[in-house]
Amino acid sequence: MVKNFSLVIIAVFLLGSTAARAHDVLVIQGLHVTPFDEAFRGFRSVCAAQTRRLYLTDLERTDITRMIREEKPSLILAIGTDALTSVKKIKDIPILYLMVLNPQSLVQDSNNITGVSLAVQPERQLSAFRQVLPHVRKIGLPFDPDKSGAFVTNAQNAAAKLGIELLSKSVHSSRGAAAALDGMKGNIDAFWLLPDTTVVNPETVDLLLLSAIESGIPVLTFSEKYAEKGALLSLEVDATEAGKQAGEMANSIMA
Repeated sequence: MVKNFSLVIIAVFLLGSTAARAHDVLVIQGLHVTPFDEAFRGFRSVCAAQTRRLYLTDLERTDITRMIREEKPSLILAIGTDALTSVKKIKDIPILYLMVLNPQSLVQDSNNITGVSLAVQPERQLSAFRQVLPHVRKIGLPFDPDKSGAFVTNAQNAAAKLGIELLSKSVHSSRGAAAALDGMKGNIDAFWLLPDTTVVNPETVDLLLLSAIESGIPVLTFSEKYAEKGALLSLEVDATEAGKQAGEMANSIMA
């Protein structure tokens, strides 16, 4: 879990000229899923500022940048990679992110964006998988390169050091994720699900889990609730605690 303190300081300076405005937070949430909701509740438990939460699924025909200009929030909270992608063009309002797997690839040129990273380092995840399944040699990994490409590159390097072959498959749709798993069956010892919203979303996750489990393929996930549905192992960031950290950062920015 990573907090970029230098960007927080920059964001404070950017906000200085608008400190007299109401301390309101506009929340853009990518998906209506439990981990994202838990992160938001953690944020609200620490940050007492007035908030308005909107879901991307309800904003499909909305010019989000224009809407934000009209809202004039003091701070934007983006929950999820898709949410961050939708607001990152805004340069004059501080933006906090939560539940984003690889934020560096999205915000490297933005001085007004900071937040709490979702990623558990791939080395830790693969090492844990190897401890549970010491004979695992090939792991299947579907991913959207636009959302998880940098993480998967690091995972490939980590897997090589452990003697694991990572059979990664780039996909660009939920249907592609299901097809990727079907194509991997018989060639992998385990299946790795990242918090990549192209691959894992309310429409696909149950199908992917069921398909893997019925084929006898162990699944590594990022959420305990998926372990409760049959995945072998989950390694996760505590969403509520991540939200609390973001809340503390928001309080500092708006102080």
